[in-house]
Amino acid sequence: MFRNVVNKSFKSYNIINHYLIQPPIISYRFNSSSSSTSNDHDQKLSINQFSRSNLLTIPSKDSDLTILEKQDQLIKNRRKLTKTIVEIKKFKPRSPGRRWFRAPIYTHLHKGSPYKPLTRSISGTGGRNNTGHITTRFRGGGHKRRARLIDFKRLESGNQKVLRIEYDPTRTAHIALLENLNSGKITYILASDGLRSGDIVGSYRNGIPNDLIEEMGGKIDPAILSARTNQKGNCLPIKMIPIGSIIHAIGITQNGPAKFCRSAGTYGRLMQKIPEKSKAIVKLQSGEHRYVSIDACATLGIVSNIDHQHSKWGKAGRARYRGFRPHVRGVAMNKCDHPHGGGRGKSKSNKLSMSPWGTLAKGYKTRRGKHNNPLKVKDRPRGKDKK
Repeated sequence: MFRNVVNKSFKSYNIINHYLIQPPIISYRFNSSSSSTSNDHDQKLSINQFSRSNLLTIPSKDSDLTILEKQDQLIKNRRKLTKTIVEIKKFKPRSPGRRWFRAPIYTHLHKGSPYKPLTRSISGTGGRNNTGHITTRFRGGGHKRRARLIDFKRLESGNQKVLRIEYDPTRTAHIALLENLNSGKITYILASDGLRSGDIVGSYRNGIPNDLIEEMGGKIDPAILSARTNQKGNCLPIKMIPIGSIIHAIGITQNGPAKFCRSAGTYGRLMQKIPEKSKAIVKLQSGEHRYVSIDACATLGIVSNIDHQHSKWGKAGRARYRGFRPHVRGVAMNKCDHPHGGGRGKSKSNKLSMSPWGTLAKGYKTRRGKHNNPLKVKDRPRGKDKK
């Protein structure tokens, strides 16, 4: 009865192939309507070429920037050139919930059920801990889901074939179902942006496989090894990753699982290696620089579903599907339930904004010290330092 209408006029940044290890091939596309004249088209083309040439300009040597900062600036300019049209699902406004609903369309996602041996049931907690006390307010209900068991360690070496890309209801990123070509083992991993079914990825945490050494003639050629291993979706020790590479699913310890940059569209950058300390410095998505083990794992590329930020639920019911209950304001509560509650009006009186437990909400610093994390090299930017 209702027909879906796809709105193809929504634009977003597609940053699939802007890694330093694989510079992007930029193709210029200019859309011109059939009614416009050739002179107008030539004029638009020349203006676009002029602006694009400025974006590709490398920062001058006289600028007070480090090499990595210049690379960052160049990559940001390249992102502006890699605009693609993203299809956004949009319904006819039969109701307010349909009017405001937005979701990106991914035609490459698997439409069937997940691989059931790699799933487990989830029991709802309702925001309560093991003692039964509510530790997270406004949680409860939601649709029944099964958790996908993701391999964050990737200890099994060898080439793995991507069978399909799937949607995961318990996370924002997409996941990839892999099959090891040697052992036939099936695993789930976080899908890198641009990864599709049929691609080959590998894990090199336990060293270089023998078949790759045989292909290089029995000797390790650094150039061939770098070309074979530095591809998106491959899991490598940080000591094998070139400095400045875009990475995600970053580990902390040598044999530990991936901890950082696991959400949709997130990534980090390898800034420096310190072999004498067995450490490396990684820049996280927040801008914070911190130490990790040089033998820890990391996956090349960006986490998939980078257009997740453009989705809109459209109505409160879709929040309830995900287990979120209404967030009640403090001024709507009684005096015994919140410091802002009570009174004969809708005002919190002459009180500062605070939490239900009396902690100030605006301008009050809750961190316990500047040197509480010895692994942190540089703090994340705040206030005016944010870009």
